Parts: sequence; C-alpha cells; structure tokens
Amino acid sequence: MTVRDIATAAGVSIATVSRVINGQVTVASETREAVEGAMARLGAPQARPRSGRPGRDVLVRCPYLLTDYFGFIVSAVAETLELHGRQVILNAGDAVRDVEVLAGLPDRAQLGGAILILPPEPARELQALRRRDFPFVVIDPRTPLPRDTAAVSAAHFSGARSVTAHLVSLGHRRIGMIGGPDDWLASQARTAGHASALSEVGVLPSPELYRSIEPTSDWGHSSAAELLDLPEPPTALVTFNDKAAVGALRAAYERGLRVPEDLSIAGFDDVYLSSSTVPMLTTVRQPLGELGRMAVSLLMRLMDGHAVETLHVELATELIVRGSTGPAPAR
Repeated sequence: MTVRDIATAAGVSIATVSRVINGQVTVASETREAVEGAMARLGAPQARPRSGRPGRDVLVRCPYLLTDYFGFIVSAVAETLELHGRQVILNAGDAVRDVEVLAGLPDRAQLGGAILILPPEPARELQALRRRDFPFVVIDPRTPLPRDTAAVSAAHFSGARSVTAHLVSLGHRRIGMIGGPDDWLASQARTAGHASALSEVGVLPSPELYRSIEPTSDWGHSSAAELLDLPEPPTALVTFNDKAAVGALRAAYERGLRVPEDLSIAGFDDVYLSSSTVPMLTTVRQPLGELGRMAVSLLMRLMDGHAVETLHVELATELIVRGSTGPAPAR
C-alpha cells in the first residue's frame, strides 16, 4: 500500500495524506477524518498522534523600532505570553531587519513557536518555514500568505472606507491620499477602501492626488506639500498613519492653511500622537493590543497541536472623529 493509494481512496492530494500521517495540525477536521477513514478501510497503520513541539519559548520578531505603534503590539504579545507561562525571546529593532532568522527557527530546540510582526522577509521564506511544520503567527503581513499560514490583521479596507466616507459626508470631493508602500497589503487594502467610498458619490480617484510613502512624519510632510502646491489642491487629505498626518499638519501650517476650515486631515492607527496635535486628529483606531492577544491565542493552539480552521483573522477598526476634519471649504 502506498500514500498514493490512500490519497485516491480519500479523494485528496498526496501532500494532504502526508500531513495527516505525520500529525501536522494544519489539516481541516473533515479532511483528516476522510484520510483516516480511507486508511482504516485499506488497513493502513494509524496516523501519528498530533503533538506540539517540546520547546516552550516563543520568539517575537519585530524588526522595527519599538515606538508607540509597534510597542503597543509587542507589549500585548509579551503580557499575554506571560499569562500562558511562556518565555519571550525578543528579536527587535532596525538593526535586525536584514538578519536571516526564519530558516534557523525549527532547529532551536527551546523554541515552541514564533510571532512575526510585519515581517520583511519574502513570502517564499515564510512558506518554507511553514513546510517545516514550525508553529508561527504573522501580525499584519506585508504580502499575501497561503491559506494554511496563521495571520492576524486589522480591517484595513473598511477602516479606510469609513474615514473617506466621513470626509465625503462633509462635502469633500477632491481628497488627496498619502498611502503607504504600494507593495504592502495594508496599503493596497486602504487604497481600495478609499476608492470605494469615493465611488459611492460618483468620484473616481485621481492619480495626481495619490502619493506612496514610507509612513513617517517627514515623508508625510513632503508628500502633503506636493499635493497642497498643485494648481487645484485637495480640500482634504487622508494619510497612511498618524505620523504622516502630523507631517501633513506641518505642511498646512507652512502654507497658512487653517485646519479644518481650509483643509481637513485624517490619520490612521489612533496612537498617542493623534490626541497630542492642535487640532486633535480624526483617525481610524486599530485594535493594536487585541492584534497581539489574538496572535498569541492562535499560536498557543498551534503549539499545543490543536487543529485551527480559521487561520486568517481580521479585527474591526473604529473611526474616531476629532477636530482636524470639517466641512469642505467653498472654492
């Protein structure tokens, strides 16, 4: 009897049969039952019992400065892992961004799993790690991930749609968008959400009103300056994050524009900066702490060898309206 015989009897692929035989956890329960039923009918030995890795430590990789945004996520991850009695091994900071880490994780016996925050590694490296059956969860993936790779993110599309719809309801039609890097999933989803809200009032997004940036205050400032210096400038700006919005506020101030009387500005994230500006920023609140807690919950189930059927989780965002947005000015 061969694995091919079992696959034919169960109506699944050879790779799926192999995963069941080796006790891997990323197989849907009904699929596992079909394979195990075929094995029983054919008289094959029973599948290896499912079990987690022996290691208990968890690597938390966040190759960025632990500022307000990333700091909130990492803190929530660490606190939740502590509640589960797990030791955190932190791999963080700009200096570790280009250090090769993923390939060696399965060989570190003390590690039971990992949480990877906005990993810069290409998708093929994450897929290679998944093929070695090493438990990990991605928070806010940059690129599309296979169905069997656990990931947690915010609802970027609906969040962006809500803030643009808010501006549209105030009469704005010429709205500039300062988005993130074009190859980020979050940026693509937010651009689509922005376009969706405009389409509700019959407005097509204008390429001249879009800028793609690294999400920093300086980049937000320079991009906002370009948009505000157009012959027909926008009446409102939506930005990739609150830092970029702060830069846009500075560009508006330099041009003598009042916010929100002359120009409305909105951010994204709702970090402390958003309530520290004058006026305070309208923004979209991401559930940063819950992103970390949900990632730990998924990882614990993977590490314990439990089947997890819902592997891509998207958490709701919330529009927070403050003083930086107002009715569109008469032109």
